[in-house]
Amino acid sequence: MQSLDDIAPVLPALAGARRVVVKIGSALVVEEKTAAPRAGWLASVAADVAALRARGTEVILVSSGAIALARRALGLTRKKLKLEEKQAAAAVGQIRLAGAWADALAAQGLAAAQLLLTLEDSEDRRRYLNARATLGTLLELGCIPVINENDTVATAEIRFGDNDRLAARVAEMTGADVLVLLSDIDGLYTADPRRDPAAAHLPVVERITDEIMAMGGDPPPGYSSGGMRTKLIAARIATGAGCAMAIALGQRDNPLRAIEEGARCTWFLASPEGRSSRKRWIAGSLAPLGSLVVDAGAARALARGSSLLPAGVRAVEGSFHRGDPVSVRDETGRELARGLAAYDMEDARQIAGHRSEELETILGWRGRDEIVHRDDLVLMP
Repeated sequence: MQSLDDIAPVLPALAGARRVVVKIGSALVVEEKTAAPRAGWLASVAADVAALRARGTEVILVSSGAIALARRALGLTRKKLKLEEKQAAAAVGQIRLAGAWADALAAQGLAAAQLLLTLEDSEDRRRYLNARATLGTLLELGCIPVINENDTVATAEIRFGDNDRLAARVAEMTGADVLVLLSDIDGLYTADPRRDPAAAHLPVVERITDEIMAMGGDPPPGYSSGGMRTKLIAARIATGAGCAMAIALGQRDNPLRAIEEGARCTWFLASPEGRSSRKRWIAGSLAPLGSLVVDAGAARALARGSSLLPAGVRAVEGSFHRGDPVSVRDETGRELARGLAAYDMEDARQIAGHRSEELETILGWRGRDEIVHRDDLVLMP
């Protein structure tokens, strides 16, 4: 591992990122003594988010705190709660959590949008596409999505169990450039600095090896369900998807601004091959269930890196559903690309050859303008 000075020129920067996901734990959101939102701190984070938005950076917040905000009000003060008690607390606390963020962001002229996700939403292809499309639309509309795990319905089998991994999956799903995990510690150390005074801070981690993973410890006491171990798992997910990640101290006001100003943290560098791994998966690991035959104009647009629009599709073959892999071919039968369909086969047949503005009239509902989005499309050699 190189020193920070050696590698500083290639470190990611929040200000230059196109899209940033910020994960915030319960202990940062909730005042432990009163079980109330830390309004002043939330306001400082909202100010940081507004500053990023003013520079053109899209921001997604992944925030814990729902259960913690409701425990005391419901008399659920035991350290360990039953699943149904956690779900009841989440149902009450989620309203409070969303309200706290809505108030903080509204003071900066920003609109908050709440999304609740489960592990299944990130693993089932159709749910994944739905969630990604919703997030993309919210960001296009200038909203700040505030995401939490859907504890009110998630069982142990379909839970992330911590928002570190949820945030990493969201970063992967949305193609984020940077994931920031705000924590009660300023990064990764060679050992737990609370127990080992000789523990050394690691400013940069280039690759997550078994040695790095071994530096994770047990979850800390209190409201947080994570720990350094879950943060390292999140780092493995995010960096493997081509997203850089930082673990930074969150307890100070304006924590994102502090990172920009050089506050100590640990940067995990994105895997150089991360962005292309999903493309390789689409191109080589999925057998097409159908084909889209396109005209010469669409073929040229694809070669330039564009999405496939319905207007350029001349025929739809096979049987597939939304999110299934399809082959894109020219009218001679040559395979041009492979991708994930944004429409079921029957809907694709109805809209083939039509302009995007006609789709709602044809289908009776408004779908995506693209029949295969460029993010889900791989050109074949």
